[in-house]
Amino acid sequence: MKKMLALLALFASPAAAEQVAEVGVDWVGNDIVIEAIHDPKVQGVTCHLAYFSRSVIDRLSQGNWFEDPSNSAIECSQTGPITLGEISKSADGEDVFSEGRSLIFKSLRVKRIYDEQNQVLIYLAHANELSEGSAKMSISTVPVRQAAPAAAE
Repeated sequence: MKKMLALLALFASPAAAEQVAEVGVDWVGNDIVIEAIHDPKVQGVTCHLAYFSRSVIDRLSQGNWFEDPSNSAIECSQTGPITLGEISKSADGEDVFSEGRSLIFKSLRVKRIYDEQNQVLIYLAHANELSEGSAKMSISTVPVRQAAPAAAE
């Protein structure tokens, strides 16, 4: 049963996020939320994504009810032995995580790109906006180089 659940998790897409912190930044209730995202196709990699969450008071005062800012930051690290599953090796990469940031027009995405030549996984956090693109992005890299085998004695 455990193997079946692990296999289902491996092919699940995109990943679910687990909130690990919420930091208040001002008196009106705006927060910075930090979530942990485990890459569903790469065992041993965890990304932490930080983004701004607007309060009801801020939404009322700005007159923009249904949208959060596109700003985000990402940091990914090796949290166990890295095992690459069936990942995309295209230059476009593939989505690992996506979360709506407005009612219908904007989402926050994390995309994984594999730099096979340098043996590095690149994680790109960016906003996907329907009306106009967003230049707000953040990247993190995780090396996946395998250690050289020990010399026989």
